Amino acid sequence: MSAKRLPFFKGHATPLLFITLMNIAAFPAVIHAQNCTTCVGDRVALLAIKSKIKEDPKGLMISWNDSLHCQWEGVTCNPNHQRVIALNLSDGGLLGSLSPSIANLTFLREIQLQNNFLSGEIPPEVGRLLLLQELSLYNNSLQGNIPASLSNCSSLQLLDLSQNILVGNIPASLSNCSNLRSLVLGQNNLVGKIPDELGSLLMLNQLILPVNNLSGGIPRFIGNLTSLEILSLGKCGLGGSIPDVFHRLSNLTFIVLVENKLVGSIPPSLYNLSSLEILLLDDNRLTGRLPTNLGSMLPHLQALSIPDNHFTGPLPTSVLSSPNLEILDLSRNNFSGKLIITSREACNLVVLYLGSNHFGSGEDDEMTFIEALSICKNLRMLDIGYNEMKGFLPYSLGNLSNTLSFLSFASNAFSGGLPSSIGNLSGLTSLDLSNNKLTGTINQVNFSNLGSLQKLDLKNNSFSGNIPGSLGNLSLLIELDLGLNEFNGSMPSSLGNCRRLITLSIDRNNLTGEIPRKLFELSTLSISLNLGGNQLSGELPQEVGNLKNLNEIILANNRLSGDLPTTISSCSSLVNLDISSNVFQGTLPSSLRSLRALQTFDASHNNFTGKIPTYLEEIPLENLNISFNGFEGEVSSKGVFANASTVSLVGNSRLCGGVPELRLPKCHSTNPKRKNWRRFAVILAIILVAVLIGIAVVVFFVFYRRKSEIKDDVSHEPMTRESLIQVSYEMLYKATDGFSTKNFIGEGSFSSVYRGNLDADSGIVAIKVLNLHRRGGSKSFIAECEALKNARHRNLAKVITCCSGIDFQGNEFKAIVYEFLPNGTLDQWLHDVENKLPRLSLLQRVCVALDVAYALEYLHGHAGKTIVHCDLKPSNILLDEDMVAHVGDFGLSKILQPEYTITQHSSSTGVRGTVGYAAPEYGLGSHVSPSGDMYSYGILLLEMITSKKPTDAMFRDGLTLHHYAKKSMGVGALEIVDPLLLNDEDENLAMRKNERDF
Repeated sequence: MSAKRLPFFKGHATPLLFITLMNIAAFPAVIHAQNCTTCVGDRVALLAIKSKIKEDPKGLMISWNDSLHCQWEGVTCNPNHQRVIALNLSDGGLLGSLSPSIANLTFLREIQLQNNFLSGEIPPEVGRLLLLQELSLYNNSLQGNIPASLSNCSSLQLLDLSQNILVGNIPASLSNCSNLRSLVLGQNNLVGKIPDELGSLLMLNQLILPVNNLSGGIPRFIGNLTSLEILSLGKCGLGGSIPDVFHRLSNLTFIVLVENKLVGSIPPSLYNLSSLEILLLDDNRLTGRLPTNLGSMLPHLQALSIPDNHFTGPLPTSVLSSPNLEILDLSRNNFSGKLIITSREACNLVVLYLGSNHFGSGEDDEMTFIEALSICKNLRMLDIGYNEMKGFLPYSLGNLSNTLSFLSFASNAFSGGLPSSIGNLSGLTSLDLSNNKLTGTINQVNFSNLGSLQKLDLKNNSFSGNIPGSLGNLSLLIELDLGLNEFNGSMPSSLGNCRRLITLSIDRNNLTGEIPRKLFELSTLSISLNLGGNQLSGELPQEVGNLKNLNEIILANNRLSGDLPTTISSCSSLVNLDISSNVFQGTLPSSLRSLRALQTFDASHNNFTGKIPTYLEEIPLENLNISFNGFEGEVSSKGVFANASTVSLVGNSRLCGGVPELRLPKCHSTNPKRKNWRRFAVILAIILVAVLIGIAVVVFFVFYRRKSEIKDDVSHEPMTRESLIQVSYEMLYKATDGFSTKNFIGEGSFSSVYRGNLDADSGIVAIKVLNLHRRGGSKSFIAECEALKNARHRNLAKVITCCSGIDFQGNEFKAIVYEFLPNGTLDQWLHDVENKLPRLSLLQRVCVALDVAYALEYLHGHAGKTIVHCDLKPSNILLDEDMVAHVGDFGLSKILQPEYTITQHSSSTGVRGTVGYAAPEYGLGSHVSPSGDMYSYGILLLEMITSKKPTDAMFRDGLTLHHYAKKSMGVGALEIVDPLLLNDEDENLAMRKNERDF
């Protein structure tokens, strides 16, 4: 399935050659002889356009001066008569509006102003450009209605107004544009239905209206567009059913109707489109059965994708047996029955997704289709997980293609042993056999041959015997889950050779012996180390401190003993630590106070003694369980101990005090003299309080003028133990050598950042000076202070203090002082054009992604109030000396109240965030929400993998970073991965064996 055969994947721009031919045809010979005195009007019109541009950050219009206008950047003239025929100011970050004077460029054929910050309405005067062939204004902030006057542009071939804030109906008069080839209006706030007048565009060969708020169902006039080759109405919310009007559309090869809330069944006329190659109906509410002869009805079908619907019945044999089919995705439907493939000579299947259905017959031969798939030499993805299939996994599994990368039989009812032939699938990167009834050992599989394997999931089966040491040869392994089985013996130390592991789970087995020290050399472990529910013994090695990036350690329900090593304090990323039900003893080490990210700590059912450490009240714990130990003394009422529902202390008989809900005995003294002294102290305190109250009354009347100030002080929230240091403009001026350029670090939308040295105690700091002359600067300062005043997390930029005063000229001055992070921003590491920085490895990028995820989780759910960052991007992610990521720049952040709902908040004014990273719904005026940050986080992940910015010059004509990545899933994901990640020598051998993985 090549891109040439799928023009939709190549964007919606008219080919340059076609535009050139149309330009030549449009000019009769008499125009060539025209006197250039009319060029003056073009120059005046261009200068009027420039006057409406308020900011030109890339200097596109610098050349627009006294020189000949045909030599200005972005301006193209006809060489014969010097009239402007093309205007291209795309990707310039221009801020302003579109001047109506553009209509005076009467010879204009192309207008390309996409990827800017243009606002206001589209001037209706554009309709006077009778020769206009291309109007591309996507990814701006244009508002208002689509001008009906555009229908006068009879030569118009491409109209792309997507990703703006346009409203209203699609003008029915656009049906007069009989030459229109591409109509792209996606990601606006358009309403209404597709106008029937579009049915008059009989020469239309592409109808593309993705991502709108259209309704009214799929119009029946589509059956009149006999030249139609591509029908793409994805994500339009059309509703209704698919009309039975496809009888005359013999040229139709491509149908996309995803995410439209469609109901009913697929009409018979659609099945009669013998030329159809692509049919995508994902995520609707369609029902019914597929025809038994579907394969012969659609002989050229290459991709059939209908996941997330309500289809029922068996999968027709003719579909699986179709020789031209490359992609078949039936996931998450209600298909059932036996999978049957009839004999055939050719198979082009690449992706076969049948997961989350009810396939399975219970017959002895229901797995024979696996052997029939062995002739599919291009097969890369095979997912039959979450079905109702039973029986044994056939030995013929090993006969599948060596290109097979993803194989899942998860959550079925397979029994028997694991066939040794799986070791023949050398191209596998992911093998998931979890949640079945498989038994026996796994030593018969030659895991050394699976050198490309990155994920192995065998959890929740009944495998037994020793864990094979050959698993240590899987050098690319990232995830290993052998939990909920019956493995016994000791853990193989060879697992310490898997130097890329980020998660290791061998919980709830019968493992014995000590934990291999080599396992704690896996500094890559960052998600989870779960060895709970075994019979492991011995002490926890001191080397546990090497796991600095690990998020979770679970060692519960073993026989580990000795003191808890103090080195565990080096695991600064720990969020969950569970060492319950062991034989640990001694006191909890004071070094645990360093675990500032810890949220859950379970040390119950051990032999810990002594007093409960006071530092536990300082750590932002959400759950603390230290029950059934030997702790004694008074329980604090602060921090996690203030809420009885978040702490468990039962089984410690010598504890007292705490909040009443804990129902612990009061702490009483056994010394009578001390008891009498306490009574005397109470009486004395009462007397002193009475005297102080009297003094306070006198002071109140003496200093009544300070009443409001005192009231403010009283109303303030309690200060933290570490009070903010007081700084002035003069101190910051001296710390930065007068804000000199040598200390300049960078700048943002509302600020400039300088390196400074306040004093010996504070050391080097980063000083963010707000640009109060720019609109929104003061608001940005308030938003950032409000967001960070109570936020504390290791993955947030730490605020040292702030300054609000005046400078030496008497102007208002505001600044925020941050902890200085020496390794700069993630943007610098990803896009270092001067090659001054070493490249980030895949592991480092994964760790950074996790750090950012932890920060977002805290902001959205654990900061007291929901904080939405609104501007997540690489330049706002800072790296410290250990390459730990910290999210900064909260100038656009928004705090949502606990009772927040979508209807209770008004939408933010303008688009919050940065172009390319901001959530599309913000451009539609939607409310700020945590999901917007998650969209930005997704774009950030794509940028880290591809090393391409979403604003890269290659992303134009409707192509975005998201679509670029999504498109690659059908042709090989490695083609878009940053080449630097593929140049590691230890990776190349495996990558060559598994070309175009995934």
